[in-house]
Amino acid sequence: MSGNLDGGRAGREAHEAIDRAMVAAHYTHAEARDAECWFDADRLASEPETTAWKRLARWRQAQWRDTQGFPIGSDPYRGGLRSKKVGNRIDLDYARKHGSNFLTPPAFQAVRARLSLREVDQNLDEDALWADLLSPGALSFNLFGTLAGNPALAAKAVEAWWPKLAAGSVSLRFAHSPGWRDPAFLGTGAGFDVAFEIDGAAGATVIGLQVKYHEHAAVEPAPDPEARARFVAVGERSGVFIHGFQAAVIGTALQRIWQEHSLVLAMLQHGSQRWRQGRFVLVYPALNPSFATAVAHYRELLADPSTFEALTIEQLLQSKALDRPTRDAIQARYI
Repeated sequence: MSGNLDGGRAGREAHEAIDRAMVAAHYTHAEARDAECWFDADRLASEPETTAWKRLARWRQAQWRDTQGFPIGSDPYRGGLRSKKVGNRIDLDYARKHGSNFLTPPAFQAVRARLSLREVDQNLDEDALWADLLSPGALSFNLFGTLAGNPALAAKAVEAWWPKLAAGSVSLRFAHSPGWRDPAFLGTGAGFDVAFEIDGAAGATVIGLQVKYHEHAAVEPAPDPEARARFVAVGERSGVFIHGFQAAVIGTALQRIWQEHSLVLAMLQHGSQRWRQGRFVLVYPALNPSFATAVAHYRELLADPSTFEALTIEQLLQSKALDRPTRDAIQARYI
């Protein structure tokens, strides 16, 4: 992807693609309201195509829940007298008992295995993971859960997706950081939705993934001066960015991508020298126009693009690196 994707033609094409998807999904505004999945939070006044995508994604998940016969959830997750029904959520107690947010037994097993562990200072919203059908964490387990307990299948997937980085034994970690809030790893609560580690003769390779679905690339406040200095120092040492990149990312819609990418760069610069190669991979649906645009602009800031990659969910599925039941289930629910 390259070029100015937020221009007139690209914006029209994005909206037309979403309109076609809405027709295919038999989506109407009235039905979305009746299904408890029409919320002002999805509206971005300056991005009508992103608004349309967010509303379609929420509708899809509400429809999927209804088709499966799962009881509707609420905001807040644990209910209460003032709680409101939310169509894209499953009743929390039901979801925890049955693992309803997860599409395959291996994905459910991977969730239980991850929640049985605890990384110090981890940033993990367990209620959303169990019950929110829009959760990117749940999508991560649904996409990659079958690889977690199968090293041979994981190695095959890495070979298909990242052939130049595949040379050694492969392991996966979900909702992972090498050091949550550790200043050596930028000192934030940021981590990877999924981290592939490849142990080879020349050292370890890390491929850190952030998975997006319903979200958009939001403008965020600039980090405090101390955190900003850490991020900028890592970026400048890496040689990855063009001169003056800071002005284009700090306090903009690209800031979160930059911070997530920087975690991989910090690992490559770590004093332990454990990681010899690394790449940050942003995964998002092809219909999500916000991230398509953000990726195009972010790539313009890279003097060396080798540590950054963007893949759509559709590209992951088309590679056929995942087993057929997983591909079919992802396609039916998310695509």
